[in-house]
Amino acid sequence: MHLVLSGITVGVVDERGEISAMYKGQVQNDLGIRTDVLNNIRKSLGIEMLIRSMAPKVIVCDEIGNEEDIKAINYAICSGVKGIFTAHGSDFECLKLNPIFSKMFDLNLFDKIIFLDTKNRGKIDNVYSNITN
Repeated sequence: MHLVLSGITVGVVDERGEISAMYKGQVQNDLGIRTDVLNNIRKSLGIEMLIRSMAPKVIVCDEIGNEEDIKAINYAICSGVKGIFTAHGSDFECLKLNPIFSKMFDLNLFDKIIFLDTKNRGKIDNVYSNITN
């Protein structure tokens, strides 16, 4: 039996090297064979560069939270690219009070928000779907 696996192209914008652990131009963490990594570049610029030159199906970056990030994420979504983004926030109400995230809610940029359990590493605490402001 021959197993055929298909995958999708992923673009990672790794501004500070925390996702890929890039060392001398080589990714140290296994991010998959269909993953392109832009390291040491602003998230907003990296997102636009990936869309224009790498055609990812999904873009991943961590610690979003400024106006430029919002514009780039909106550009990605309008270009048909999905995203996985991390941000700091203790709960849904905390995020809604943040002016940056409030704008993202207004633009309907989220399908889901997942909060991780702070006491149990790797466990999910809560999931919000169909988010509206």
